[in-house]
Amino acid sequence: VELVESGGGLVQAGNSLRLSCAASGRGFSNFAMGWFRQTPGKEREFLAAVKGIAPITYYAESVKGRFTISRDSRDNAQNKLYLQMTSLEPEDTAIYYCAASLTVDSLRNVRPDYWGQGTQVTVSA
Repeated sequence: VELVESGGGLVQAGNSLRLSCAASGRGFSNFAMGWFRQTPGKEREFLAAVKGIAPITYYAESVKGRFTISRDSRDNAQNKLYLQMTSLEPEDTAIYYCAASLTVDSLRNVRPDYWGQGTQVTVSA
């Protein structure tokens, strides 16, 4: 089981960025997957999640309307998770993590079964 994020980088405020997460390991299509972020000195924050079986999504209020989560589970051996981020602000600067869990509640409580290693997103003013 492995989660690998990509797509982070430096972007100017107001612009967009799309993060990707490759989840390898069979059976992941049944897992709920989500995105989180963390800044130094703060707790890891839940951003968005999508169920495994049905494409039902959940968002934190702080990103609702700006961020969109989606997943591609057509390849049973590798699932892809995405986070499309728009209208980025300097306050969005953080390390972004993807995660997977058997339940969405575990993700929303920031207690997933699996974590990725994170990707840095920096938004300049």
